[in-house]
Amino acid sequence: MHARKIVTAVAASAALMAGMAVTGQASAEVRSDARTDDAARFHRQALDWHRCRTGPDDEIGQALDAAGARCAEVAVPLDYRRPRGRTISVAISRIRATDPAARRGVLLINPGGPGGSGLPRPLLGRLMPDVAARYDLIGMDPRFVGRSTPIRCRWTTDTPTRSAGPARRTFDESAILMKELADGCVKGNRDLLPYASTRNPARDMDVVRAALGEPRLSYLGYSYGTYLGAVYTQLFGGRADRFVLDSAVDPDVYGPDLLSANGPAIDAALGNWASWAAARDAEYGLGGTQAEVLATVERVDRAATRRPLRVGAYRIDAHHVPYLLFIRLYDDSAKAYAGFAAEVRTLAGAARGEAVTVPASLKETLDGLFTGSGAAEDRAGTPILCADRAASRDLETYFRDIQAHRADEPLFGPMTRNLGPCSFWPTTPVEPPTRLGNDVPLLVVGADGDPVTPFPGQRAMHRALTGSRMVTLRGAFRHGAYLAAGDTCVNTTVNRYLVDGVLPDGDTTCDKTTER
Repeated sequence: MHARKIVTAVAASAALMAGMAVTGQASAEVRSDARTDDAARFHRQALDWHRCRTGPDDEIGQALDAAGARCAEVAVPLDYRRPRGRTISVAISRIRATDPAARRGVLLINPGGPGGSGLPRPLLGRLMPDVAARYDLIGMDPRFVGRSTPIRCRWTTDTPTRSAGPARRTFDESAILMKELADGCVKGNRDLLPYASTRNPARDMDVVRAALGEPRLSYLGYSYGTYLGAVYTQLFGGRADRFVLDSAVDPDVYGPDLLSANGPAIDAALGNWASWAAARDAEYGLGGTQAEVLATVERVDRAATRRPLRVGAYRIDAHHVPYLLFIRLYDDSAKAYAGFAAEVRTLAGAARGEAVTVPASLKETLDGLFTGSGAAEDRAGTPILCADRAASRDLETYFRDIQAHRADEPLFGPMTRNLGPCSFWPTTPVEPPTRLGNDVPLLVVGADGDPVTPFPGQRAMHRALTGSRMVTLRGAFRHGAYLAAGDTCVNTTVNRYLVDGVLPDGDTTCDKTTER
């Protein structure tokens, strides 16, 4: 999914976190002696807790401090096969349980990505007060992300996600860009790249658990975080307490080509938004029926194919339009749909050759797309994808696949099936992909119209984890179900599990609450 944020009430609740890059490298001290096992010494390290704010411009650190959080650094091996070798640092945050007498343990929260910063996630406690009363909430910047020992890819874009465009020429243009992006991750990082795979942050999580003095770990993971959590249960199932996996990725597809089968789900989500916009044609002027709104979108795409659209300081071509549509489909709330409609209206005006006023949200996205000014989670996430599973280096494989699906996936297929930087990656995975298959009891939740981690893939994760129960939010076209505003059915089920340990007797379904 190339590290897009979950644009739901989960993210909206912590707007202070959104779009902020966290930088800096921390250090940690490991207490050891000759009698200590090489690997176990990391479990016994003493943590130095301190304020989270790193400077006057660190708004995330300031918010954490204001919420009573403390931060620390945990030392972990770069290569767990050689625990006497080089160590790196993993940054964590903690907000203690608000009801110490009822405290159960620790709950680590991962926002997804891969490449998402987990450090601010304990701030979500305000949305789940019953859970926050029972658990110390833990945030963790996975290795090479945020304040942890970083991999800094020198890019002038926030994301490698691009459409291959309409022709061989535009496909070759995207391949050139992907080669440049891969090269931009090599300098100063080559010795780190092989150790970015998901198995290693899962191992880091277990070091964090032990360093906190906890016998077991509870976990809430979104999107890519579901894969990270599932890998933890595969490696350390006996130490997994209560795990919630929201918007699960398909474990059989996860890797550099994760989006390859997403076209139909994205089309369905776009259609749902188009119906919403059509009912408000008087306000947005995009068309009075779903078909008319989709025709407006198609005209934008065709116009960008003929010549770049002038939108503010930027020129948007066929490589960019599908991406700009896709990232606005993570959230199906009325507020998100209204913002999306305003952006499409801007693009439609540009397609007609008009001078347009660019909404602030679209300008922020374009700034990141063309300059790399945003949070840049994809820069941190790409090394993880490339270390988890090797991508094909045969460019013709991608082009043939795109061509084979142009008729049935004309808008999004050339984006979801396009190659990425991993096809030019300088290193290969040092471990095979993790094969998931265990009976650890846990909860899988998600929306059946999710365009980012489609429902069939969620069910594949559920099948692989035979001890899991699944809660489906029916009729929702969003990425992220738990803590979404108004959907009390999912929230109640997850809270009951985390607080009381009660899993549903079987798989259950919740209906999306209709917004008025």
